[in-house]
Amino acid sequence: MITIIPAIDLKGGRCVRLRQGIASDETVYSDDPVQMARFWEKAGAAWLHVVDLDGAFQGLPVHTELIEKIARAIRIPVEVGGGLRTDDQVADLLARGVERAVLGTRAWTSPETLARLVERFGERVAVGLDARNGRVSIKGWTETTGTDALTLAARLETLGVRTMIYTDIAQDGMLTGPNTKAVAALCDRVACRVIASGGVASAAHVAALAAMGKPNLAGVIVGKALYEGTVSLAELQSGRQRTGQPEAGPYL
Repeated sequence: MITIIPAIDLKGGRCVRLRQGIASDETVYSDDPVQMARFWEKAGAAWLHVVDLDGAFQGLPVHTELIEKIARAIRIPVEVGGGLRTDDQVADLLARGVERAVLGTRAWTSPETLARLVERFGERVAVGLDARNGRVSIKGWTETTGTDALTLAARLETLGVRTMIYTDIAQDGMLTGPNTKAVAALCDRVACRVIASGGVASAAHVAALAAMGKPNLAGVIVGKALYEGTVSLAELQSGRQRTGQPEAGPYL
């Protein structure tokens, strides 16, 4: 069973979505991210994925207090990434009610230090593996390295990482479907839990991921399609595709 995880991306204190991670190509969906989090919980979400976009771009957490308000306002667990570069930042975030901290840039710049964090926090530390054409992207997707994403994933697993969130940047916000080939390759390369992100816009897209039969594919993060009303959370969870025109998204 693949868990459907709604995303809340924070920029300037608002809930937004970017196309392919481009900061200037944003759509604002809500001025009240806390209320949006409550909306997803009420809609039946089992987890919530939150990204501090300003933190990712600036290299340090920016929306910490707002994220704490989100985590305290709902009962479902929240995972958060964006700008986490130090142990203290991770510890502070987890102390504020966040269930899982997601590290991206640091996983590339100093992967050896993740072992220390994993030993300290266990399952509450995850890695965000963001890739462009199979290569790791960092610093809010503004820089693409020469590192192969699968090679880095294998190394991180040996350091104790148990959850990896894989985002195909080319698919993100495009609503054209996930990169199933890349997701399958990652699931085959590592034994740890994999969460896919990028491009999912229909129950058929989720079914395509499920049809790969990868036991370690635990979840999929969905953003734009839910906000645009292309598909509802209930439809994704039930596997039933709507016929007819899109509904209005959950603008707040």
